[in-house]
Amino acid sequence: MKYTLTTLLLIVVGTTFAQIKVEGIVKDSIGNPLELANVIAINQETKILDSYGITNDVGRYKLDLNENSKYEIQVSYIGMKTAKEIVDTKSEDIDKDFVLYEDNALDEIELTYEMPVSVKGDTLVYNADSFNKGTERKLEDVLKNLPGVEINDDGQIEVEGKVVSKVMVEGKDFFDGDTKLATKNIPSNAVDKVQVLKNYAEVGQLSGVTNNQDNVAINIKLKEGKTNFWFGNITAGGGDSPNNGLYLFQPKLFYYSPNYSINIIGDLNNLGEVAFTRRDYFNFSGGFRGPSRSSGTSINLGSNNLGFLTAQNGKAKDIETKFGAANFSWSPNKALDLSGFAILANTKTELQENTSRQYTDPEIGIPDESTESNTMQNSDLGMLKLSASYKPNVNNQLDYDVLGKISKESQDQGFFSSVIGDIDQLESSSPYSINQNLNYYYTLDANNIFALEAQHLLSDEDPFYNAILDDKDNYEGTADNLGLDGAQVDYNIAQDKRIKSNQLDAKLDYWNILNTKSDINFTLGTILSNQKFNSNIFQFLDDGSTFNPTPTINGGLDENDIDYSFSDLYLGIHYRLKSGIFTFTPGVSGHTYSVKNDQFGEETTDNFFRLLPDFNVRMQLKKSEQITFNYRMQTQFTDVSRFARGLVLNSYNSIFSGVPDLENALSHNVSLFYYSFNMFNYTNVFANITYNKSIDNIRNRSEFEPGSVISISSPFNSGFADESVSASGRFQRTFNKIRGSLSGNFNYSKFNQFIQDTRSVNESYTQNYSASLRTNFKTAPNVEVRYDYRIQDNQQGRGGSTKFFTKTPSIEVDALFLKAFTFRTDYTSNNFSSEDNTIDNTFEFWNASLSYRKDRDAKFEYEIKATNLLDTRSQNESSAGAVSVSASEYFIQPRFISFRLVYSL
Repeated sequence: MKYTLTTLLLIVVGTTFAQIKVEGIVKDSIGNPLELANVIAINQETKILDSYGITNDVGRYKLDLNENSKYEIQVSYIGMKTAKEIVDTKSEDIDKDFVLYEDNALDEIELTYEMPVSVKGDTLVYNADSFNKGTERKLEDVLKNLPGVEINDDGQIEVEGKVVSKVMVEGKDFFDGDTKLATKNIPSNAVDKVQVLKNYAEVGQLSGVTNNQDNVAINIKLKEGKTNFWFGNITAGGGDSPNNGLYLFQPKLFYYSPNYSINIIGDLNNLGEVAFTRRDYFNFSGGFRGPSRSSGTSINLGSNNLGFLTAQNGKAKDIETKFGAANFSWSPNKALDLSGFAILANTKTELQENTSRQYTDPEIGIPDESTESNTMQNSDLGMLKLSASYKPNVNNQLDYDVLGKISKESQDQGFFSSVIGDIDQLESSSPYSINQNLNYYYTLDANNIFALEAQHLLSDEDPFYNAILDDKDNYEGTADNLGLDGAQVDYNIAQDKRIKSNQLDAKLDYWNILNTKSDINFTLGTILSNQKFNSNIFQFLDDGSTFNPTPTINGGLDENDIDYSFSDLYLGIHYRLKSGIFTFTPGVSGHTYSVKNDQFGEETTDNFFRLLPDFNVRMQLKKSEQITFNYRMQTQFTDVSRFARGLVLNSYNSIFSGVPDLENALSHNVSLFYYSFNMFNYTNVFANITYNKSIDNIRNRSEFEPGSVISISSPFNSGFADESVSASGRFQRTFNKIRGSLSGNFNYSKFNQFIQDTRSVNESYTQNYSASLRTNFKTAPNVEVRYDYRIQDNQQGRGGSTKFFTKTPSIEVDALFLKAFTFRTDYTSNNFSSEDNTIDNTFEFWNASLSYRKDRDAKFEYEIKATNLLDTRSQNESSAGAVSVSASEYFIQPRFISFRLVYSL
C-alpha cells in the first residue's frame, strides 16, 4: 500500500510540473469584462479537451496545458460569436486576452465540445463524462468526482455545505424525501448531465417571493438512448463464510419516457449491505414539510419508537436484508402529473456490545457500570406515497399527497450489568401513520399571489416492554417502589403503552409585490394537535398470570389515561427589501396559544399570547458568493408523555413520571452562513456558525437509588438557560488533477439538570477535523488519502470528566487497467483512546474488489469482492448522554469473500 501511494504521488507531481498556464481576460467589444464565459482548450494532436475554465467577475480565465503542444482555444458566451485561436505552448506561461462580438445568428452555432461545467443562472450543469474515470458504477461515484459536490458521512449529498433535499431524473421525482436511494442505485453509465439547482423553488409561482437560498435540488439528465427504453442492471452473487452461505440479489430497473417513468429496486443479501435502514425509514419525509415550520412554533409529538440499538457505521455482528421499492410518475396530459412510490423492507440484525459507562458527578455516589449485551432484532417496514399535481394554467396549481407508514418490529436482548446482574429484555411495536398534504397556489395578477397549505397527520403507536431480572436482590428497592410481588422466582415486569396523535397544520399566505425591490407577506395559520396516551405497568407471575401492582411512590399511580390538546392561532407579517447586494426580510408573528391536558378527572390549562420576531438578511457578494444571517425566536412545546402523571418504564433502570403543569420553553436561534464557489480557480468554501439559547427549557430531575444505576425522573422547567454553539466549515480547491479538502466542525452544548437534588451542569465539546487529497486522472490509477481526527470532551457535573480521541487515517484506490479490469481497494485504521490511557484500541478495515467488463457497452461484468480482509471482529465508539458517558465495543461481521455477476440492460 505504501509503495502504491508513493508511485501515485510521483505521477501527480510529474504531471503538475510538466504543465504551463494560459491566462487572460475575456471582454466584449466595448471593453466590459464577461463573467461566466466558457473557455476550453482542445489538443490538436489528440482532439481531446485537455482543459477548461470559466471567467470570474472581472472576466479572467486560467487554463493548465501541457508543454510543447498545439491547442485550439475556444471562448464562448451567450449571444456572442465564439472566438477560436491556435496556441503553441512552450515551457513558459502565456498571457492571452479575447474580445467577443455580438452574434444574432445563434442557430448557426455548432457545439463540437461540451464544457465540463457550465453556469446558467442559479443552475450548475456538470457534464458527467468530463469527470468520469471509467471505474464509476453508481450515481454516488459520479457525484464524488464533481467539484463543489460532496457525499457526507450520512450518505447525503451536499452542495456548498447545504444538504440536497431532492433528486430528480429527467425532471421527475426519484423517491421524493430521500437522496440515498438515488445515489446508491442509479447506474453511472446512464448519467449524461448533473444539474445542481440552487435556490430551488418547489412551486414556480412562489420563486420570486420566497427565500429559497437553503434549498438545493439535483436533476439527472439521461444519456441518449436511455429514454423510452428499460435500462439498469441485475446483480447476483454468493460466497461462503464460517457461519453460513452468502447470497446477494440486486435488481435495479428503470424506464423513462416523456409521459411516464418506472423505477424498480430490489435487494436481498446477508452480506451486511443494508439498502434501507431503520434510520432511513424514520427520517424518510416523503417530501413533506410542515406549513408552519417557519412560524416560530415548534411542537414535538415525541418519538415512541423502540429503544433499538443501532448498527455502528452500518456494521453489526450479523445482518440479513430484504428490500423492495418501486417509484412511478405519469403525466396523462399537460395539466396533470401523478406519481408515487412503495417501499417494503425486512432486516434481521444480531448485535453484540460491551460498554463501560461513567455516570455524572461521582461525588453523588452513582457507581460506574460495565454492561454486556446480545441482541436479536427484526424489522418489517412499509411505506406508500401517492401524489397528484394539477396545473391547468400558469396561475393555478393544486397539489395533493398522502404518505402511509406501517411497521412491525421486535427486539430480544440478553443483558448483563455489573451493578444489576442479568436482565432479559423484550420490546415490540406495530405503529402506523398517515400523513396528508393539500396545497393550492393562485396568482391573481403580477402583484398578488395566494397560497393555501394544509397538512394532516394521524398516527397510532403501541410499544410493549418486558424485562426479566434474575438477580432480585439488586432490584429490591425498585421492586418495593413499584409494588411488585417479591414471592416470585424473578421479577418479570412489563408495560403496555398506546399513543394516538392527530394534528392539523394549515396556513394561508398572501403576497403583495410592491415594486421590483420589495414585497410584503401576510400569513394566517393554525396548528391543532391532540394526543391520547395510555400506559400501565404489570407483572408476570410464576404461574403465568398477571399482577397489577400498586406503587409505594408517586401516589400509587402506575397507569396513565391522558388527553392532551394544543392549539396555536397566529398572524404573521414579513417585509422583503432588496437594496444593492442586500436582501432584508424582517418579520413578526403574533400567536394565541392554548395548552390543555385532562387526566384522572383533573384539567390543567395554559393560555397565553406571544410575539415572535424573526430577521433574515442576505448579502450577495458575487453570483456565487453569499453571506446569510438569520435570527428567529421560537416557542417550544413538548409531547403528551411529559405531562402524564403515572409511572412509565422507559427501561428497567429508568422510571419516569410527568408533571401536568409544565410550561413551554423559549429559544433564541442565531446563524451565520457563508459560501463561495469560485469557478475561476476551482475553489469551494463554506462556513457556518449557529447559536441557540433556550430559556425555561424542560429538563429532568432524577433520583438514583443509593449505590445503584436505577433512577426515577420527572420533568421541570429549568430556571437556568441551556446553550449550544456549533461551527463548521470546508475549504476545497482543485489543482490540475488534484483536489484538496480541509474541513472541521465544533459543537459545544451546556445544559442543566438536577440529580439527587443537586444541580448538575453538563458541558460537551466535540471537535471533528478532516484533511484529504484526491486525484482525478483519466487513465492513471486514482487515490484518495484522508485523515480524520475527533475529540469528544465531556464535563459531567461537579467532578466527572472524560475525554476520548479517535484518529482515522484512510486510503482509497481505484484503477482501470487493460481497458477492462477495475480494481478498487480501501483501507482505514482507527485508533480510539481515552485521555487517561485506560482505553487505547486500534482496529482496521480493508476492503477490495476486482471486476472484469469487456468494455463500457458490455452486457456482463464479473466481480470478486472481499470485505473486512483483516477479519477485524470489533470496533469502538464513545457517546455522551444526559446522565452518563459511555465507551463501547461493537462486534461486527467477519471477513466475507463473494463472487458477483452483473447483467446490464
